[in-house]
Amino acid sequence: MIIEDDVEIGANCAIDRATLGSTILHKGVKFDNLIHIAHNVEIGENTYFAAHGVVAGSTKIGKNCMFSGQVGIVGHLEIADNTTITAQSGISKSITRKGEVYMGSPAFDATKYRKAYIHFRNLDALVQRVDKLEKQNSSTEKKESLQGPGISTI
Repeated sequence: MIIEDDVEIGANCAIDRATLGSTILHKGVKFDNLIHIAHNVEIGENTYFAAHGVVAGSTKIGKNCMFSGQVGIVGHLEIADNTTITAQSGISKSITRKGEVYMGSPAFDATKYRKAYIHFRNLDALVQRVDKLEKQNSSTEKKESLQGPGISTI
């Protein structure tokens, strides 16, 4: 375990020692309470974790990142500098572009997430509309088949 200067670790945090190499908390890292950091994780300078964060083994997190409460990160990933992850998000792949904001589980770009969530909230109404249109289409097809080929209803 390497803990550099000005690191703050809240109550009931668990930080695992490395199996090979080191688990590293760089200068200025701040942990709220109940954070679990697995073996061989490296956390960049001035990165902040709110309560209940979990980082699986061998993940490398960049500088100046912010993780809201209950964020989970799977192992062997890389998180770019200046990344922000919103509450209760699950990170399952590396984030390679600096300054990104992610949310959701599995997490993806926050702007896309918000747009998708608007549709998700309206999903029931959309399903009802589609069902109604399918019934209308089905009844139109039945009328056409009963009339036979080449017969017009005009």
